[in-house]
This record gives sequence, C-alpha cells and structure tokens, in this order.
Amino acid sequence: MFEQVVPVNKERHANKKVKPSSDFRFASGFHIAYVTTHEFARAAAIYPVVFLEDKQNDSYRPVALLGLDAGENLFVDEQGQWSGSYIPAIIRRYPFALVKATDADQYIVCVDEASALLDDSEGAALFDESGQPTQVIENVKRYLGELQQMDQITSEFSSFLVQNNLLTPLNMRVNAANQVRNITGCYVINEERLNNFSDAKFLEVRQKGYLPAMYSHLISLSQIERLASLKKPAAA
Repeated sequence: MFEQVVPVNKERHANKKVKPSSDFRFASGFHIAYVTTHEFARAAAIYPVVFLEDKQNDSYRPVALLGLDAGENLFVDEQGQWSGSYIPAIIRRYPFALVKATDADQYIVCVDEASALLDDSEGAALFDESGQPTQVIENVKRYLGELQQMDQITSEFSSFLVQNNLLTPLNMRVNAANQVRNITGCYVINEERLNNFSDAKFLEVRQKGYLPAMYSHLISLSQIERLASLKKPAAA
C-alpha cells in the first residue's frame, strides 16, 4: 500500500494538499487488511476475520480476508469503488501512517508521497500560509493516535489467545470459480478449547472484554463462502 513514506513536515509539504477520494484502486491488489478488535463486529458482517502468523515479531495478527488469492481484492471494482459496507481502518487512513521513531518511544505522522491523493493544487491543505498545521493534520493525528491505542489492545488480545493455546490452523475447502480451493495458511480460534475453559478462566475472558471479539471472529468464518461466491472464473 505504501511506497514512499516520509514524515510530514512544513518544509517538505508546505504546499501539499490531500484530496478526498472514494477511489480505492490503490487497494485493489491487497487480499488482506489488518483489523483491530474494535473492528471485528462490523468487519465480521462482510469479511472472514482470521489470524496470520507474524514471525518477525513472534506474534499473530488479525486480518480481514479481502480475496482468496494474493494480489486480489474482491471488494474493489474496476472503477475503484468499494463494494463492502465497512472499509477497514487501515485502508481508510491512507495516505497517512503512524511510524515509530527509531531513537525514542514516540510515533511520527507520515504520508505516502507516491499517493495520487497528495496534490499541489487540489484538496485540503496540510499547512496554512503561516506554516502551521491545518485541521487536516490535527484530525489525522487524532485518528492515527486512536488506531495506535486500538492496535495495542489488539496485540494484547492476540497474545492472550497464544498463551492459552486457542489458535489452530484453518483448513477449509470451498468451491470458488468452479474450482475446489483449499483455504490454508491462517489461524482461527478453536471453539472447542474455548468451551472447555474452566469457569475461572472463562470469567477472566469476560472481564478482559474479549468475548465479543472472539465470537465475532468465529461468526465471520462463514464469510469465506461469500468470498468464494465473489470469485469469478478466469477468462478463457
């Protein structure tokens, strides 16, 4: 998604504007989108929510499946319109991102300079004539800050699943585009193990507020059939 991410600053972006757009062609090649636990309930009504292993950080991250094949987003049409009623926050935040500073426990607002949404003439200005950040920047800071907090909560949720051996590999077969497809490479919550929790452990899950996310995830798995139905046969 991001090609040329740089920190936002008035020297470099004094005359830059960001264009509002409903064109999501920039995301047409993404078959997954990271989601936070706060998004599970809304995302689950449209997408399968599964977990991918993040070997670099020795963890697991929840994602919404947007397609059955790498490089394929079944929810973006040729005109760049998003067909789902809910768009993951990581997609909506584009072209902005929050990047951790290398020398401090702080985060920096960055922008993708390669994005077509960044322009010299059209859109809302990032800085005013005196070089001060406009409301656009303030809104981006607030939005990205909230996402960062949600991401931390999601990380704790995923760690809880791993610590309690609740994740298991998904192995599912679907009929997509007149072909039987094996859905593998991701993980799901093992409902049987969850149901076998002791009363004390189940109470801990409830007190942590994890139950809605767990059940939203489990319900979302039926959306894999929806992805299969959206998959069109390859042109002859």
